[in-house]
Amino acid sequence: MTFRQPGWLLVLPATLAVAMFLGIPVFDTFSTTFTDSTGFLSNYEKFFTSRFRRAVLWRTTEIALITMIASLLIGFATAYVVSRAPKKLKSLLIIIAVFPLLTGVVVRSFAWLVILGKNGILNQILLSVGVIAEPLSMLYTEGAVIVAMVYLFVPLMILTIVGVLEGIPEDLLQASASLGATPFATFWQVVFPLAMPGLIVGAVLVFTGSFTSYATPQLLGGEQQMMMGTFLRQRAMVTFDWTGASTIAAIMTVVTIIIVLAMGRVARRLNPAAV
Repeated sequence: MTFRQPGWLLVLPATLAVAMFLGIPVFDTFSTTFTDSTGFLSNYEKFFTSRFRRAVLWRTTEIALITMIASLLIGFATAYVVSRAPKKLKSLLIIIAVFPLLTGVVVRSFAWLVILGKNGILNQILLSVGVIAEPLSMLYTEGAVIVAMVYLFVPLMILTIVGVLEGIPEDLLQASASLGATPFATFWQVVFPLAMPGLIVGAVLVFTGSFTSYATPQLLGGEQQMMMGTFLRQRAMVTFDWTGASTIAAIMTVVTIIIVLAMGRVARRLNPAAV
């Protein structure tokens, strides 16, 4: 005689853990933003009526979207090459792609300080070949932050996509070619739709990671290119404005959810069957 437990008992421990360590803190963060004595939405009104704070939010969203798009293009092209490589070479290429992930984010961001600094490697090369007459100021710009972000997240994008591409049967590609499809048509009508789930997962991971990043914007953007992560840390740890920090965190959460839902909607329009 076997004893069958109800299904809800099996998921109860995990549900309680999620509620305790994720649900309650998030609810507490959101509830804090509505407790201002001057009005129910006064904290959000203060945020969105400030030109500086709106600029920080827009800059963060812009950098995260550009990083996501660049990582998608580079990651997809690289993953496609890796997935079609011979088995022995494929293992080597995956190791090369994963290797940057073995180094901490701060270390990798510091490396770009060495590369992009006025006395850095890139300026020295450009000066030596005569492209520029004096060192360029590349640090503490949006470009520096985006380049470093793409470098950080491309390996993650490659790993996300390569597994999906490897799962596409070779028979489908051969069948497409035998029916007269060009390589581009095979890619667009067969490979791309089947790779859509990996693309969406990778895009979500890169966007959320970029949007909430702190170390890289702090090191390469500084105060001139402040993003929401660095702004949040400033309000919480420098000015000790915990309500303001909670408001920033709540806005970051809402924006992330909106972007993720929008990407899912776009994916369903492109290929309803794959998502």
